[in-house]
Amino acid sequence: MHRTLSGSALHLASLVCLLSVLPQCSQKVPEPEQPFQTSDRVYVANEASNTVTVVDVDTFTVIAEIDTLGHATHDLSLARNGNQLWATNLASGRISVINTNSMETIASIYTGKRAHVVTLTNDNKRAWVANIGDNSVSIVDTKTFRVLGTIPTPTGPMGLTFTQDGRYAYVSTQDRTVSVVDTAAHQVIKKIPVKSNPHFLVVGPSGRIWGTNTGDKDIYIIDPTTNDIAHTIEVGPGPQQIAFGFKGTAGPFAYVTVSGLNQVAIVETKASEPKVLGYIDVGQGPNGIWGNSTGTRLYVGHTGSNNLMMIGTGTNQVMATVPVGGKPIRVIASQ
Repeated sequence: MHRTLSGSALHLASLVCLLSVLPQCSQKVPEPEQPFQTSDRVYVANEASNTVTVVDVDTFTVIAEIDTLGHATHDLSLARNGNQLWATNLASGRISVINTNSMETIASIYTGKRAHVVTLTNDNKRAWVANIGDNSVSIVDTKTFRVLGTIPTPTGPMGLTFTQDGRYAYVSTQDRTVSVVDTAAHQVIKKIPVKSNPHFLVVGPSGRIWGTNTGDKDIYIIDPTTNDIAHTIEVGPGPQQIAFGFKGTAGPFAYVTVSGLNQVAIVETKASEPKVLGYIDVGQGPNGIWGNSTGTRLYVGHTGSNNLMMIGTGTNQVMATVPVGGKPIRVIASQ
């Protein structure tokens, strides 16, 4: 049973570990930090395969397929040192912790019904997990793998991100709002109206919060200084996720997977009135997208064609394609 966080108090939740079966917390003893692998990788969460595909960036080939020990693997969050990858499992309500050096799942932690997305705090000490079925966000200690407590949210939390300073968390919910959470008090302090099925959230290069209305045709930008919507941009039916990159010295630009068009929309980020500049043709059902550290490459996962594409932002052309698992939802790179 998880306890609700009240004010600044964080209550420890009881945790039972039974290693002989799939328990509330099935795990190995946390290992000492090891130097991260030198090769750059892309990780892909495959909802239909219950796996994470690992792709080598240099050769763009699959080097591992990791069993998450969960069902309906959906979202990913990578520790800053690259040693741990956290994955949600929708059907089992569990978080998988993957050691990226050994490329195996070392912990499976129950957080709540339909664990949907996971985001690590800026200091990597906590993992926040949005549980759709419980209308809550669970907070997990990344060292002990214990659920420390929960924050109640409006109906159906879907997306989650933090401001650059870590002062606020933003949680998109199925009641067509984004909740602003004070991360010190662990309380919702404001609800921002958005549109149908708000899903993905990410902090942009300038610190503003970008989100998608997946049930509609647009994306929105939240100003964290006012916690109000600054802009709304129509990109096409079924916008899914957002990444950022450059075209030569120009940019950064926002790149939005638009599943209804099988395209990636290119959106201005610096203009007083951001607009769509163009589109890139990709595979069937584009969903997850991630940019490399220099902003010159995009990695796009496709739930319809079950593959990962690499796009060069200089030419806006697909450079390589590799098959991955079934229904790839989330993409994240180690760089």
